[in-house]
Amino acid sequence: MELVCVGCYTSGAGNGNGIRTYWHDSGTLTPVAELAMSSPSWLTWHPTLPVLYAANESTDGEITVVVPDDPGSLISVASVPSGGADPCHLAVTPDGRHLLCSNYSSGSLAVFALDGAGMITDRTDLVTHHGSGPVADRQESRHVHLAVVLDAVVSAVDLCTDEMRSYTLAGDGSLAPLAVSAMPPGTGPRELVRRAGTDLAYVAGELASTLVVVREGPIGTFTPVTVVPATAGVFEGVNYPAHLEIVGDRLYLSNRGPDVITEFDISGEEPKAVADHPCGAFPRHFTVADERFLVAAQGEDAVVTFAVTGGEAVRTPTGTPTCVVFR
Repeated sequence: MELVCVGCYTSGAGNGNGIRTYWHDSGTLTPVAELAMSSPSWLTWHPTLPVLYAANESTDGEITVVVPDDPGSLISVASVPSGGADPCHLAVTPDGRHLLCSNYSSGSLAVFALDGAGMITDRTDLVTHHGSGPVADRQESRHVHLAVVLDAVVSAVDLCTDEMRSYTLAGDGSLAPLAVSAMPPGTGPRELVRRAGTDLAYVAGELASTLVVVREGPIGTFTPVTVVPATAGVFEGVNYPAHLEIVGDRLYLSNRGPDVITEFDISGEEPKAVADHPCGAFPRHFTVADERFLVAAQGEDAVVTFAVTGGEAVRTPTGTPTCVVFR
């Protein structure tokens, strides 16, 4: 069995209570414990230590540090201000020395130093984006949604300004501007994922309902190559692509509105949409493990589990899930 942690929106944003833990076995989730905290909308584990970080998405944003307790349960050991409002994404550098926090409503990217035990010692830098985009009700001001790191280069995705802004990350945790890469106007980039072994990466266009293929070179500079629809089928109404995962020569993209995970063949340079997998209402986030999807169906108050190859879905009730991660 494997431990699964699910972050949930809480009072004011949803009806969850914090982080819930489950044992996962062949698509079945067995509840174990719950750790109360304010809207842990994103969870990420330290790359080598048993330490979990939670982004508490609220106006007074915080980051909570969590460690395992009894088998399957968690305890909170520390919390620090996130440096801005509504933190929505966290990432730990591969060397485990720094934690990156994207503050959505403040449009800022914060860097925190981590000690040898994975604890946050201090904030080492904070950069704030500026600008707006053509979609008046969503791109009125900067909105940093995600940051990824490669070879000491941090690339922050800004949904509002239709840009990826890259920085060099020094050993002391400071950021220096490196490059600004523009996406097609109105894209609303939400997530960026690289394809290992290539110079290609993929961007979820939340506002344009698109998947953007970009070529990276040098590191941190991205040039759009092609743009394709975010789904295989044609759907009416809003779409709002959300989360991206790559497994082998397949890319999976969750689409809210049609409530599907779209499967793309990325064996060639242009992605080919091959299937839309029904996955529960408003799939904000998902993970793929053991040939199965585990989906945070935010609008259904459930984690939905089903095989990549299809078949019957299993729904496990939980209040307003936003993020699903394995230990």
